[in-house]
Amino acid sequence: MFNRAALIRVARGLEPADTVFRGGTVVNVLSGECYRADVAVHDGIIVGVGEEYQGRAIIDVTGLTLIPGLIEGHIHIESTMLSVPEFARAVMTHGTTTAVVDPHEIANVLGVEGIRLMLRWAREVPLEIHVQLPSCVPASSFESAGSVLHAEALRELVGEPGVLGLGELMNFPGVLAGDPDLLAKAELFGPDGHVDGHAPGLSGRDLAAYVVAGARTDHESTTAAEAAEKLRLGMWLLVREGSTERNLHELLPVIKRLQPSRSLFCSDDITPNHLLHEGHLDAVLRQAVAGGLDPMQAIRMVTIYAAQCFGLPRRGAIAPGFVGDIVVVDDLQRFTALQVYKRGRLVARDGVLVDEIPMPDIGQSTGTMRPPPLTIDSFRIPGRQGNVRVIGTIPGQIVTEHLTMPAPYRDGFLHADPTRDLAKIAVIERHSGAGGIGLGLVQGFGLRRGALASSVAHDAHNLVVVGMSDEDMLLAARHVTATGGGVVVVADGKIVADLPLPIAGLLSPLSINKVAGKLDALDAAASDLGCRLEHPLMTLSFLALSVIPALKLTDQGLLDVERFALVSLQD
Repeated sequence: MFNRAALIRVARGLEPADTVFRGGTVVNVLSGECYRADVAVHDGIIVGVGEEYQGRAIIDVTGLTLIPGLIEGHIHIESTMLSVPEFARAVMTHGTTTAVVDPHEIANVLGVEGIRLMLRWAREVPLEIHVQLPSCVPASSFESAGSVLHAEALRELVGEPGVLGLGELMNFPGVLAGDPDLLAKAELFGPDGHVDGHAPGLSGRDLAAYVVAGARTDHESTTAAEAAEKLRLGMWLLVREGSTERNLHELLPVIKRLQPSRSLFCSDDITPNHLLHEGHLDAVLRQAVAGGLDPMQAIRMVTIYAAQCFGLPRRGAIAPGFVGDIVVVDDLQRFTALQVYKRGRLVARDGVLVDEIPMPDIGQSTGTMRPPPLTIDSFRIPGRQGNVRVIGTIPGQIVTEHLTMPAPYRDGFLHADPTRDLAKIAVIERHSGAGGIGLGLVQGFGLRRGALASSVAHDAHNLVVVGMSDEDMLLAARHVTATGGGVVVVADGKIVADLPLPIAGLLSPLSINKVAGKLDALDAAASDLGCRLEHPLMTLSFLALSVIPALKLTDQGLLDVERFALVSLQD
């Protein structure tokens, strides 16, 4: 609670403010203007924007520009592979002061306890984190997760500090079919509560029905036509620009043409290398403005529009009564975050966090790798001569192609073929030790030899392995298990590069610099094996996602997502 009477006295100029930013240009996202003004902040609240405010501390920002703190509209912290403190450090130095997160990755491993851990960790960092309760754990019945969360399990978390609404309804076929549990989840926050959507390619009457079911946002549009339709039907359009899923270029024309107020930017899934070398929402602002978007519209999409979308009161603007989340930037083209303030307190300067954030206790989140015993036979694919269904990767996208082609056949088994870029893929249930192993073939990695493995495999996060050699695939799977989770590149019977992820098999306790360095080494090692993908381990992590078209592999087998049915490798 703030002292309203004290704020009134300071706003009237009867008492000095805690801090006054003097001499800068204010970007007013409410009126659409940019003008020179002082900004007075007291007790974490902006009390005045004008001239001649007095303050106990004067911050000289002459020649610089003040914009509201940036708001991340949809991200999975787990995809950064960083602990919550390290994630906060990474994004706050780029001007992000608030993030709306969906912890369905850790929830798929640890269930309700994983969500509670995320909420607890979020309360221990200066970044303002709002949590959306995961709606699809697992994403569908076609994959085996470490937990199954029905509506009743989530109900006990409604009302917890930090819980904002319901996370993305990825199982849109289930929603359209009227699945009682999914509809009960959509009602958890009442008829007007926030429900995130996730509806790639959905249109027409089915899209209208999905909106009626409660989905308010969508971050899966990949074409301007799809984005425009969702805007017309009342959805908030989240323009995603992550590490693998980069949709800004395709959607920018519709944003420039319509200038929609129900639109914002988000990352969804982003790597630590991306954060370290490109930035966060500041990088999206740079790209959008360089692409011809009006800077005011771009800034609104990561400030006031995001706040309005998620019902975050007094966030997203520099005006009296708003929280003092302020970023001092050099200009409206580069958006370099020179100083970052959270509730009027300096948290970052020149890309460095002012105060270190201690690591929380992670003991409850370790020891999650429990795959069944693995042998070389675990990776042999029984088959026959003839055509085979093959997963086709698409660079820069998480959707895949449903391909059909002949595969090498010998002695009753199907084999990889490096000459045609045809690798084996295995998805191994890793939560109970009693699950199955899905086997298939994938094209697009470019591997000539070796294997890649990861315990990060959206969204059930089973153990996924791609390779040209059964022996290397086995070694990769065993190594990830032994390290408590992580990612690895193997070649010719040797570990070439790895990154242990002991926190739920998803996150590292290391700094962003160390995690990024290890991921660079993994990418380089994969490239040495012939891999052509820019982020092969990110691509690998999405090959088991059962709600993104067209063909995926889970621990239960090959899944035709468009038919939403398991299919055989060969007809």
